[in-house]
Amino acid sequence: MSSQPHNESQRVPSSDAGTDERTLYDHTSDDEGYDGRPSGELDERDHDILDSEDERERLLTQKDGGKGLLGRRASSVKVGKWDKKKEMKERRKGGNEESSALMYEMEEGIGASSTSFRSGRSSLSDEQRLLASESQRKVCSVYGCASEANGLQVRRKSLYRRIAIYVSIIVLFVVLLAATYNLSTPKDVKEAAAMLSNGTSLFAPTTILISLDGFRADFLYRNLTPTLNQFVAEGISPKYMMPSFPSVTFPNHYTMATGMYPEAHGVVGNTFWDPELEQEFYYTDPKRSLQPHWWGGEPLWVTAEKQGVRTAVHMWPGSEAHILNQEIAYIDKYNGSEVLPTKVDRIMELLDLPGPKDIGASANTPRPQLIAAYVPDVDGDGHRFGPNSTEIRKTIANADTMMAGILAGLHARNLTDIVNVIVVSDHGMATTDKTRLVQLEDLIDPAELSHTDGWPLYGLRPKDPASLHRLYNQLLERTKDNPNLDVYLRDENMPERYHFSKNDRIAPLWIVPKTGWAIVTKDEFNVEVGLKTGEEYHPKGLHGYDHEHPLMRAVFIARGPAFPHEAGSRMEPFQNIELYNIVCDSIGLNPAPNNGTLRLPLKPVGLHSDDDSVSGNEKETPEDPVSSYTLSSSTTLPSSLPQPSNLASMPATDLNSLSSIAASASGLEDTSPSLEDVPIRPTPPSGAKDELKDGEKSDGKDGEKGEGDKKESWWEWLTHKADGVKDWVDEFIHDHVPEDKAEEGKKDG
Repeated sequence: MSSQPHNESQRVPSSDAGTDERTLYDHTSDDEGYDGRPSGELDERDHDILDSEDERERLLTQKDGGKGLLGRRASSVKVGKWDKKKEMKERRKGGNEESSALMYEMEEGIGASSTSFRSGRSSLSDEQRLLASESQRKVCSVYGCASEANGLQVRRKSLYRRIAIYVSIIVLFVVLLAATYNLSTPKDVKEAAAMLSNGTSLFAPTTILISLDGFRADFLYRNLTPTLNQFVAEGISPKYMMPSFPSVTFPNHYTMATGMYPEAHGVVGNTFWDPELEQEFYYTDPKRSLQPHWWGGEPLWVTAEKQGVRTAVHMWPGSEAHILNQEIAYIDKYNGSEVLPTKVDRIMELLDLPGPKDIGASANTPRPQLIAAYVPDVDGDGHRFGPNSTEIRKTIANADTMMAGILAGLHARNLTDIVNVIVVSDHGMATTDKTRLVQLEDLIDPAELSHTDGWPLYGLRPKDPASLHRLYNQLLERTKDNPNLDVYLRDENMPERYHFSKNDRIAPLWIVPKTGWAIVTKDEFNVEVGLKTGEEYHPKGLHGYDHEHPLMRAVFIARGPAFPHEAGSRMEPFQNIELYNIVCDSIGLNPAPNNGTLRLPLKPVGLHSDDDSVSGNEKETPEDPVSSYTLSSSTTLPSSLPQPSNLASMPATDLNSLSSIAASASGLEDTSPSLEDVPIRPTPPSGAKDELKDGEKSDGKDGEKGEGDKKESWWEWLTHKADGVKDWVDEFIHDHVPEDKAEEGKKDG
């Protein structure tokens, strides 16, 4: 490398500078064993070395051309020269005696002596000085070429400050990101992790909930439901699910939707009076029943929408009431004439909507993650024709066919293992009979009542609250001969298992008939006339009874990714207050407060195939209630029923119209009296006005029989004729019913 000539005035701007430089070298010589030459001579002889050093430093800096730490341009030569001049000026002014970084590096790194300086033109000296310059350049690039300890400290503080600023920015970004996750998009992040693909679309957790109104649990064992039976074999289910009391449609559908007992959510019947609002709830009148103030608690569709889960509700009772002012993505109004295939099409239409990650997804038409659909057909035909009629068999089969359509639609869309399906019902159904009717007017004077609630059970509100206990005692007296009626005071002896007392909408006085019995007013059906003429009583099927009775049992069957159990798993029976939590868990919702305790995952206790009782034997098909004749003193049995005169000679096959011994023995019905205990319809107390027929007198005067005479003569006649029948029945039970079965029947009751 050739050095270019340098202007002396540029390198040493004045004689003072030269003097400082000599003084500096004189100081250096003290440490290196300097040979005693004047500093001026050393300065003069080593001009070329200094020029060469400056040139090398300049070229090295140009060649490196890089930037220093944190983007500052490194220029060791410029800074080094500046430091040296500053040092000279400070020494000239009597400043500190610290050496410049450049000179220190030359002294300590090279270990220069007088000899090395005198032979400055040698290649070895040049190489050493070049190395020293390079070392000095690296130090400058790292520490910013601070020549003084104070300057180095300042720059280090600046560096630390910048690092702290950058770290703070990063920490702030992380905090903001975490806050964004926790406050704005946790659902999106969690759902993205839980999404499943069917090959064409991503599905967030999705559940279809189907309610088959009035579908009794034992309908599954009539060889009419291959689809539902296969569904049981593939999923998890108990033998039955218990409804809540009273076992009627509106209270139970809203219990399933909220997880709350009727006394808690406030819909305590299909009809009831609210004393605070002074209004009546009547389920078939939308103007009254769809006011939001009737509906307490938080139903599934509100819980879902509040948490950002889109919901579709198809005709579910209460869904049109705009509860808690929450908007729902899809609400299908009730249409009792809608055919079942249309329901299948509607559900598939909802599933075919674009998901949030699909092309064409719209906030206005989102795919719902919860679809709740109500199917009224089985309940309607159960009332119309009875649960054991020929007509109901076709309706049950049609409901099964509808389920086949839904499951086939899921299979065609590759959603069998992606979408949860839950099938439930709200209650069962019992066959009615005019021989199991009780006239309300025979028990209490309607003129003393301000309101009557419910049906077939009756809630009574006295006009005079002070008469409550008097009317209660009167009812006890008039029903004491009929074991098929129970009388309760809401606030005193209502059974705790009913959970039916802690709400003012529940009437203070109740008459609760046993399963299969009903209380009717004369406007609805005149029992006395009906028994005489053979008039049929409608409806042919009823519910609303004790929610634990076998004829009131409902169904629960579930299958899907939220139910990862062995196929055909069996769990213990549970009450329908648990359904709300189960559905919430299946789609990742946080449930609102409710009465349920059951949570996913469900806990099987075995397989249905392990239990012989699911094969469809007698225990799984409860018998209808036994016919017990409700007789008055002035009536005779209709000709269609067996007459007392030939009961003793009747064969066993004909006795089925009077009693069902199998049902009694199996414990499925323990309220049927024996033949000699046929209940007598209570007679109003003396002085009460009774309806008369054909001008009959009730006082027994003028040779005409009064009501009491008729009852006595009928009872005496029946007692004599029943003596032989009793012995025959006892012998039949002894010969045909095992003793252990009879004991089981007593316990189950």
